[in-house]
Amino acid sequence: MKILDRVTMILARKGSDIWSIPSDASVYSAVETMSEKGVGALLVVDDSRLVGVISERDYARKIILQGRSSKDTFVHEIMTRSPITVGPCTTVQEAMQTMTENRFRHLPVLDNEKVMGVVSIGDLVNWIISTQDETIQQLEHYITSQYPC
Repeated sequence: MKILDRVTMILARKGSDIWSIPSDASVYSAVETMSEKGVGALLVVDDSRLVGVISERDYARKIILQGRSSKDTFVHEIMTRSPITVGPCTTVQEAMQTMTENRFRHLPVLDNEKVMGVVSIGDLVNWIISTQDETIQQLEHYITSQYPC
């Protein structure tokens, strides 16, 4: 594992389940689905095309804090439209930089407009930690190895 590995390696490791909702669904349905699936965001897909992302953060800021009803508000009213995406050849490092610079936590991976999956900031952090652990183990092995006389 390396930070120059491709995001598709993360998808292969974690699985590429794609949880989505149509833009005309209620926000309540979106939050319910996020809870059932144990995720913090859903892709918003209409006619097999990614049109947005809705997250727990959207719910908190655009429904709760504004005193709106999640049952009477549609996903398209609060979703992030035309989300930033990456391709399958994007490196872990590039994905991390994109998410950090743009201050979001979920990054759709598309290949020719076909959704391959989503990587979260947690996925990237876990990959980087694993990479560092692997490097430390290799260095420890190198340092403690017996050299032939």
